[in-house]
Amino acid sequence: MKVAVVGAGLIGQAWAIVFARGGCEVSLWDGNSRALESAVPAIARRLSDLKDYGLVSDVDEVLKKLLPTSNLADALVGSHYVQESLPEVLELKVEIFGRLDALAPGGAILASSTSGFPASAFTQGLPGCQRCLIAHPVNPPYLIPVVELCGAPWTSSAAIEGARSLMESIGQRPVVVKREIDGFILNRLQGALLQEAFWLVENGYVDAAGLDATVSEGLGLRWAFMGPFETIDLNAPSGLSDYCKRYGGMYQSFEQSTNSRKMGQGWSPELVETLNGQRRETLPSSELAERQAWRDRRLMQLMVHKQKAAHAENVTKLSPEAERGR
Repeated sequence: MKVAVVGAGLIGQAWAIVFARGGCEVSLWDGNSRALESAVPAIARRLSDLKDYGLVSDVDEVLKKLLPTSNLADALVGSHYVQESLPEVLELKVEIFGRLDALAPGGAILASSTSGFPASAFTQGLPGCQRCLIAHPVNPPYLIPVVELCGAPWTSSAAIEGARSLMESIGQRPVVVKREIDGFILNRLQGALLQEAFWLVENGYVDAAGLDATVSEGLGLRWAFMGPFETIDLNAPSGLSDYCKRYGGMYQSFEQSTNSRKMGQGWSPELVETLNGQRRETLPSSELAERQAWRDRRLMQLMVHKQKAAHAENVTKLSPEAERGR
């Protein structure tokens, strides 16, 4: 399959890795020549890290699938799927999708990586609007496989299904968002947790380090393997309904206190400054890049572990010995 990645920044580079690692031929385009020139060396460095953890078998083979080009029309020739990853500027999305719709092959699916705009905001009125949708990744998508697929009201089911099938074929985990909503699913869930986290710090219940530890050493350990519904399903003797009977009242009291707060006013500058100060005490700004690289290495280790665990489970299910032992 031929894929065109439009935009050679961090997200475009990450998508190029995902598609090329998955076996696709990838054209990489950017209107900024410097961004395009620096993209392949940056991709090569990330691939080298992935190879160290066994997540890529041959860096050169993946790189051979990448074709940088400064001509958008050339990048789109023969493409079955296009992933736009330009900056979050609505006018830019409108302009580029007009060009993509005019230049891409008629059967190509046109997807955007945007995390802030619905597809309807920049695809309305296009002759090919039915093939346009959002394919919102979680950064970095070569380590975190969830991709949120969300169409506009006019997006065809064939376009959604085509994107879903492609994502599954290259090892991603597509989640179909059934209708447009600001922030899609992941950002709304993250936003709800952040809203509570900021409130707890602002009102003196915990500091930034304690809050982060509660998630990373508490909730996050379970959430690395299961979602919130499965979590509560396993946390009561008779499953989810039993959990809700036992603890529903407690959570409703939390909700009532949340609703009584002044919501929708945003995080105060004073609170943001307090939290930023606490974070800079823990991690100076000069060490942010190093810590980001540490995060990616930990994600690689986690991905390897999850892959091995899934493989072991499948082998156990399929083995004759396991069947006889039942």
